[in-house]
Amino acid sequence: MGEENPDRSSPEPSDGTYNLRRVVEIISSLISLTHSTKVFAAKWQSIRSKLEELNSGLMAMENCEYSSENPEISGLVSAMLVTVNDCYDHARRCVDLSYSGKLLMQSDLNVILTKIGRHVKTLSDMYTAGILTQGYALVVSKPGLGACKEDMRFYVRDLLTRMKVGDSGMKRQALLNLYEVVVEDEKYVKVMLDVDDVVSVLVSFLHSSETEIQEGSAKVVSVIAGFDSYKVVLVGAGVIAPLIRVLECGSERGKQSAARCLMKLTQNSDNAWSVSAHGGVTALLKICSGVDCKVELVGPACGVLRNLVGVEEIKRFMVEEGAILMFIRLARSKDEALQMMSIEFLQSIAFGDELIRETVIREGGIRALVRVVDPKWSHSSKTREVALRAIENLCFSSTIAVNILMNYGFLDQLMYFIRNGDVSIQELALKVAFRLCGTSEEAKKAMGDAGFMPELVKLLNAKSFEVREMAGEALSSMVLVSRNRKRFVQDDRNIGMLLQLLDSEDGNSGNRRFLLPILMSLTSCSSVKRKIVNSGYLKNIEKLAQTEVPDAKKLVRKLSTNRFRSMLSGIWHS
Repeated sequence: MGEENPDRSSPEPSDGTYNLRRVVEIISSLISLTHSTKVFAAKWQSIRSKLEELNSGLMAMENCEYSSENPEISGLVSAMLVTVNDCYDHARRCVDLSYSGKLLMQSDLNVILTKIGRHVKTLSDMYTAGILTQGYALVVSKPGLGACKEDMRFYVRDLLTRMKVGDSGMKRQALLNLYEVVVEDEKYVKVMLDVDDVVSVLVSFLHSSETEIQEGSAKVVSVIAGFDSYKVVLVGAGVIAPLIRVLECGSERGKQSAARCLMKLTQNSDNAWSVSAHGGVTALLKICSGVDCKVELVGPACGVLRNLVGVEEIKRFMVEEGAILMFIRLARSKDEALQMMSIEFLQSIAFGDELIRETVIREGGIRALVRVVDPKWSHSSKTREVALRAIENLCFSSTIAVNILMNYGFLDQLMYFIRNGDVSIQELALKVAFRLCGTSEEAKKAMGDAGFMPELVKLLNAKSFEVREMAGEALSSMVLVSRNRKRFVQDDRNIGMLLQLLDSEDGNSGNRRFLLPILMSLTSCSSVKRKIVNSGYLKNIEKLAQTEVPDAKKLVRKLSTNRFRSMLSGIWHS
């Protein structure tokens, strides 16, 4: 029945190395035997967990430099040998159901569990005291791809033991191995969190005075924070406060990992107050205000701050601490990644808040944004797109902001990208132009003077329906202004293009929605009426009117005045 008890004859006391190997062998056999115990299952599971922890520490001990004659070490190994032998006897009796009483067996198992826990602590204390030191690089074997959960769990427990009882080198190696497996296979994250103490040990390592241990722990914690279901475990273990201490005092790489972790944790607004309460906002603002800002650190720090602006009180604190001016300065950075992040932060903090939007404008935000858009400067299309969206979101609700924009030459920049930009930035520039001409009559006049209307006419023939629609709506809005109409009709090609596009619709309603209203506006000029009546496109307009297209009917009525009726090629009956 079950496994045979391994040979446990007592060796010579002086043979410490032999004793150590025997303890490891017995523990390995004992762990296997505990899986066969059907009684006191919970207690045996606790004992097995402690045995696995002790076993990992002993296997690591075999890779350390120490004197087996050291009385502390030999005494500990001898005591462990007695305990594991006793434990094996109790396991066998539980498997065979040969124990005398349940209460007595339960009491004995409690004693054994306490002894094993004491051995683990003593071994850990020896590493801490330097009695055991790592003799060479430790290579920890990890399960292969597709390993079963139990093998993965055993490997994680092994790493946990090394983190608990190992010297600095062993702790660093264990952290590195742990990081590698959780990055390679997310299943390890769940397995790791099923193992007691892993998260608490990682959190405690964030307080470590040893840079590499602190960095290694921050990297692992950041990976765990990427899983929504595990964020609550980290927060419950008290991870936020030490992460903020790392931001304040840690190494550059440690700060980067801590900031990335906090960015993930603060995607849940419930954690915002915890970050603020531990001084996180101040620490993050200090990072972003540094003279030598590096995108690898400022990026995630900015990401955390963006997550926090949704809390009104925290947002006000940021403004009071000078965040607006700080991020406007970053928007002028030579690093495009920093520019984009700072611009997106400014949009987030100003969203739905007119006072903050006014502060951004007053502190020079418009000038910084226009500079990014300026074709004279070397910026990527992506960066310019971010700046254009920010201008659209921040500036068009204020007449003052629109005037400042135009004074900085923004219309010339917009025109440049409508004419010369690649598809994505051209469409965005067109959208911004459409929004801009809806802000005021003065903006429409300025756009007319800047030459927007001929460009919009060209875009009425674009392949993209969205582009045609935005160009048509923008032009419809602009020709409502008398000065723009006069300028538009001076070029016969503009009217000819509109009539040609209307004719090319061939029964489809796509462009008519804005082409007919544009022509209606333009017929306030007698010369336009004459051109339409004399053109070969009048019959098409009449045909549309006869098919009950309302705008076509209105246009024909407007053309059917006493002065022009005799020129009509058909008779219109209303």
